[in-house]
Amino acid sequence: MARGAYYAGERTFRVADSPAIVPGQGEVTVDIAYCGVCGTDLHIYLGHMDARVDMPQVIGHEMSGVVSALGPGVVGWDVGDRVVVRPLDPCGACPACAAGHSHICQNLDFLGIDTPGAFQTHWTVPVHTLHRLPDGVGDDIGALIEPLAVACHDVRLGEVAAGNRAVVIGGGPIGTLVALVARHAGADVLMTEVNPYRVEFARGLGFEALDGRESDVAARVEEITDGAGADVVFEVSGSQAGAELMTKLARTRGRIVVVAIFADPPKVDLFQFFWRELRLCGVRVYEPQDFEMAIQLAESGALPLERLITRREPLSGTQAIFDDIASGADMMKALIDTREG
Repeated sequence: MARGAYYAGERTFRVADSPAIVPGQGEVTVDIAYCGVCGTDLHIYLGHMDARVDMPQVIGHEMSGVVSALGPGVVGWDVGDRVVVRPLDPCGACPACAAGHSHICQNLDFLGIDTPGAFQTHWTVPVHTLHRLPDGVGDDIGALIEPLAVACHDVRLGEVAAGNRAVVIGGGPIGTLVALVARHAGADVLMTEVNPYRVEFARGLGFEALDGRESDVAARVEEITDGAGADVVFEVSGSQAGAELMTKLARTRGRIVVVAIFADPPKVDLFQFFWRELRLCGVRVYEPQDFEMAIQLAESGALPLERLITRREPLSGTQAIFDDIASGADMMKALIDTREG
């Protein structure tokens, strides 16, 4: 019998049997290996998305696995194929989809939020969400493809180029991946973070990382850029302090990329956009090419992805992982091994 970790509200997960869902037309079933825990999952656990989640519900979407069953009409895939899932199911008919922007479909279903997710042993999904996972990429690293694709999307839309000066505000898993991808693109990257563990983690990856509680980040950026400012600033903290800092760091005609989700609308210094002719870019999830880039980066071994995995738990440890993340425990990326109950 399949098992799943069900979010039941009130910061509670219950591991229970999950019914086998026979794949329908254009669907496949994937046996999950690992599933990562992300910031959106934490928001669900904290009750911030109870109006959107049909409880009790299996959540999770950062996964790797193997195709175990094919529904009618599925071609080009075989049982045994190793895959990751791009967990977006657009409507295909709204203005955003018609414009070629289906990843931000106006009626988007996000698998693992709006529909059941990957904190379970078997997951039935639309076949169009699949990407092949190369044999050279382990199941654990495969579970990092989805957040890595987020970073690839952010860096691509931020137009990061070799020789750029980039600043990443926020050193959590996504901020760290953005910094790694930007550095791989040839940028000189400075990070700032207020969590001491994350500051030291970033330094261990070879970044100059400032503790935002103790350092004058704007002064340091001015120093290393000879007063010009950064070419591109990524706001990944989701904090008022980050929103205030980002406009202080960008050069004339510099780019600010807002990656974080702000629970409340922040105050932003719009005068700086006028004064320096700044560009503001919002980024959300990813497109297929970002998933393919993430897979290529993982296969190349160019990024130290294995170092981001700082905790692994069986399915029965789901509650403990979320409790510890919410309490501020020192960790970067936690993975749930769904093959272990």
